[in-house]
Amino acid sequence: MTPRSAAAARMVRRTFFNVFAWSVVGVIAFPLVWMVLTSLKPGPELFAVPPTFWPREPTLDHFAKLLFRTPFPTFFKNSVIVASLTTLLVIVVATLGAYSLTRFRYRGRQLAGQAILFTYLLPSVVLVIPLYLIMASLGLANTHTSLVLCYTTFALPFAMWLLRSFIAAIPIDLELAAMVDGASRLRAFVDVVIPQALPGIISTALFTFIVSWNEYLFALVLINRQQMKTLPPGAITMLISGFNIEWALVMAASVMMSLPLVISFVFMQKHLTRGFGAGAVKG
Repeated sequence: MTPRSAAAARMVRRTFFNVFAWSVVGVIAFPLVWMVLTSLKPGPELFAVPPTFWPREPTLDHFAKLLFRTPFPTFFKNSVIVASLTTLLVIVVATLGAYSLTRFRYRGRQLAGQAILFTYLLPSVVLVIPLYLIMASLGLANTHTSLVLCYTTFALPFAMWLLRSFIAAIPIDLELAAMVDGASRLRAFVDVVIPQALPGIISTALFTFIVSWNEYLFALVLINRQQMKTLPPGAITMLISGFNIEWALVMAASVMMSLPLVISFVFMQKHLTRGFGAGAVKG
């Protein structure tokens, strides 16, 4: 094969790969684009036949109605509180637990790590009734505390297992050097391990936040008071009924619910890339 034909073959392969990749991206992104464009269409245009892709007269009336004439802001605030507290609790416990499984030697350590991952394999639906009975007996039903504790039960195992690989990739010599210089184990953990594992911690925190933000079943079962509901059950019960579906508000609510996640990915993309790369390297 001549150099010219080899270069032509590489160009064909690159072009084919680019077309295939952008086709996949287009298929995945199309529902999101349609959601955003539909939220900007006026009422009559939503049900136009044939349907229009681009809104002829874009409007923000649906967002104004959603924010000022519905309890959506209350649901949004509740979701931010619950997801943030869950993420904070999970990261603190998971980081300490992963450090224990990685750095300390004690009987049953491997079994404990496998048991933690096994708990994540159980479907969360089997825990609804036991957790509801526990929260009710503790007087925590219809509180955000119950949601934080329940979300922690199924986010913590995976978070701990994920952080375990990140911390295992950090050379223990760095901690030993810090302790030789006079630092305690706690100081070495805070000053050496945490900065090195920060990309993994951010990746795990984002995963935990997404799980808590999108969770529907536990929020529906544990919270009955309207002012305490989070976005998934609150928005669905508010906008969708057996007789009517507010499609314009549903699309606007979907856009608003997606904004925190999109913003998080935009600002944490660099840390996510580093985190996934670091987690794939075994130290």
